[in-house]
Amino acid sequence: MQRRKFLKTAGLGAAGVVAAPFVSTAKAQETITWDMVTSWPTNFPALGTGASDFAKRIEQLSNGRMRVRVHGAGELVPPLEVFDAVAAGTAQMGHSAAYYWRGKVAASQFFTAVPFGMNTNETNAWLYHGGGQELWDEIYAKHNLKPFAVGNTGTQPGGWFKKEINSLEDLQGIKLRLPGLAGEAMNRIGVTTVNMPGGEIFTSMQTGVLDAADWVSPYNDLAFGLHQVADYYYTSAWNEPSAVLEGTVNLDAWNDLPDDLKAVVTEAARASNLAMYSEFIYRNAQALETLVEEHGVQLRTFPQDVMEALYEASQTVIQEQIESDPDSAKVYESYQAFQQLVRPSNDAGEFAYLKARDSIVD
Repeated sequence: MQRRKFLKTAGLGAAGVVAAPFVSTAKAQETITWDMVTSWPTNFPALGTGASDFAKRIEQLSNGRMRVRVHGAGELVPPLEVFDAVAAGTAQMGHSAAYYWRGKVAASQFFTAVPFGMNTNETNAWLYHGGGQELWDEIYAKHNLKPFAVGNTGTQPGGWFKKEINSLEDLQGIKLRLPGLAGEAMNRIGVTTVNMPGGEIFTSMQTGVLDAADWVSPYNDLAFGLHQVADYYYTSAWNEPSAVLEGTVNLDAWNDLPDDLKAVVTEAARASNLAMYSEFIYRNAQALETLVEEHGVQLRTFPQDVMEALYEASQTVIQEQIESDPDSAKVYESYQAFQQLVRPSNDAGEFAYLKARDSIVD
């Protein structure tokens, strides 16, 4: 009888041992499928393909446990409604640029670009090591979102102009597509700025709705054919010394993910962030050569009085924003402190090297 009792107990134990891995294995095979809405055409160079790259990395790193369906601008929601759609759960993920939401979240602009601010390497360091990501998380949590840096265009030129700008006076009354803090600064010096999706820029320039436009940089600008509607390409980089592309996740959906898949999304975002920046460095070099050598684009820089006016206007706009919005004040305090921390090192390192290289190498 003792033997029968032992066998019965052992049998239950064995059944329990067998059942637990079976349940775990079945659960591990469950596939989570999310939708990502974006502000870009699906196959648009670097921006659209960068969103797709992010989705592919998530699937690869999760070994197929998590899949993301990417929807280009206008397929599920309009390009400038990504923020609201993800916050509401219409889609679980989004890919866009944070400064598009300045009317909803004023502080969001600091997570895309700051005029005369940090470059891409400095910005990434602030986000990953200087407290920037934690502030971004804190502010976006109020809107049911979890944000990530998922790409960067690097330094962006000053934009395309139909006429040459030789003085501050030449800018008066110009209609310019330029978002974010830089757009506000341009407004202060007599320019009328508007925010519109990239897909509307060419037609707006062609029909006279716009006199000038900032888009991205040579690679994307060539793809949009902006050289066909403007003769002058201003390389003066003041407006977006770094331009972060934003990935967002609905916070409820994020909280429902197991920890290992949260890690997958986080690392996929980091990898896609670096991949896009590296691609822009390569593609911009090719595109700029094409624009100048094959299409006769004339490169220009803004005169000194324009740059000085833009700097002063930028500082005024930022100061007014941090005085009126506590979140902006908190973010900019962190941003500015980090910029001041890293600038001496960069001046003595990267900047000093570039100056030395220019003085010696042809």
